[in-house]
Amino acid sequence: MCQLLGMNCNTPTDIMFSFEGFRRRGGITDHHADGFGIGFFEGKGVRLFHDDKPSANSPVADLVRAYQIKSENVIAHIRKASQGQTSLANTHPFMREMWGEYWLFAHNGHLIDFYPEQGEYYHAVGSTDSERAFCFILNRLRSRFATKPKPEVLFDAIAGLTHEIRRYGLFNFVMSNGDCLFAHASTLLHYIVR
Repeated sequence: MCQLLGMNCNTPTDIMFSFEGFRRRGGITDHHADGFGIGFFEGKGVRLFHDDKPSANSPVADLVRAYQIKSENVIAHIRKASQGQTSLANTHPFMREMWGEYWLFAHNGHLIDFYPEQGEYYHAVGSTDSERAFCFILNRLRSRFATKPKPEVLFDAIAGLTHEIRRYGLFNFVMSNGDCLFAHASTLLHYIVR
């Protein structure tokens, strides 16, 4: 199963110490060798790096390590494919625009027979249950709210959609719009507060 790494800080912070251990799990210290991705929010922009090769020996991961990016919100993912072939289109985190801001999403788990109706605004490019879940969440949010709702309303709406999706199986995810980091765990979730 895939693995996730998320960071939410009140000031731009370097994630390299955590990322270095995480990337080694993509082929050296663990068997998650079906690609990786990492996204950094910088103001309203996002730096997004993907590779369909194992992160442990990826030149893209070397570039990320050398870049020393600082961010308030980061999402990283190393993939062990359970649905969809190994390809860039199936590499997390996925990114879409909603309400004039970018959203990133990465998932770990396995959703069985999760094929929601095609949404009006967002469509999966790849063939993963993860991207279908992300598009489902965004389509439902955008259909319900013409503009970005207040944080507490948004949290409640995402919690309700999460409850709908997790009926289909294991649904661990991290999602961010650059202001907040949303996380849900069907199984183990570890976190550190510094």
